[in-house]
Amino acid sequence: MNNVEKLQRTRQLPTIRVESEPSGDAHWMYMHSNAAPGVRPCFHSQMLDDVLGFMNSITLRDSQRECGKLRHLVVASDAAAFNLGGDLELFSRLIRDNNRDQLLSYARRCIDGVYHLNTGLGGDVRTIALIQGDALGGGLEIALSCHTIVAEEGVQMGLPEALFGLFPGMGAYSFLCKRISPQLAEKIILEGSLYSSEEMHRMGVVDVLVPKGQGAAAVQSLIDRQRRAPHAHLALNACRNLAQPVGYNELMGITEIWVDTALALGDKSLKMMERIVRAQEKRASCRVA
Repeated sequence: MNNVEKLQRTRQLPTIRVESEPSGDAHWMYMHSNAAPGVRPCFHSQMLDDVLGFMNSITLRDSQRECGKLRHLVVASDAAAFNLGGDLELFSRLIRDNNRDQLLSYARRCIDGVYHLNTGLGGDVRTIALIQGDALGGGLEIALSCHTIVAEEGVQMGLPEALFGLFPGMGAYSFLCKRISPQLAEKIILEGSLYSSEEMHRMGVVDVLVPKGQGAAAVQSLIDRQRRAPHAHLALNACRNLAQPVGYNELMGITEIWVDTALALGDKSLKMMERIVRAQEKRASCRVA
């Protein structure tokens, strides 16, 4: 039975599309569903709310979890890009208005999302990022928060926030340091360079690299293999959260530094941010056309 036959139930939210197995054991969440021409494939507030809302809806209480039952959540995209990161247009406006409360509120919702993914939605879920298009900034951060990153060849990945004097403040440093050395993590963050998925695989950031067009099949194969040893993978979730924890307080402390750093940016940095927004809009219009 192929993946299309298994995923029979589809839920449509304003900005995401979800396909689920009838059993509820696996969900494929596609960001940027039905994006209008010119809409940037980034974390607009509505999509952030939809992603958080869906993840909360499939999170089970302790009393609901079945012993030995392993579930999966795949984070993917309907757009040509996986995700281009945070809403730079919103950031620029809030920084110019010196609106710390709203900037922190946005950042806190991002932290809620990546923390939930990283801890396996309470422990019984293995999370997988399927990257079939460019993953930049916050887009790479959500992928890094997942247990496994599956990427197709030929896509770009990176943390370009240094271009406008900022740093990725929603988990990048914490999650990267669980995959690579802190020195290499700092180099990636401070240089702001873009890397191919092949380079990220060689560095150890990407777990599984496959040819273009084979990402979904690779993810399904991974899910099938993990299901053959559910107790082991559930135990690994628990071990991971003990041996390599990324705590909520750590993530929030870093994102508060991000907020204060963002509010200190000058006009030159904000103009660069706004130029990137225009470039993203142009790119989105061309891809849709």
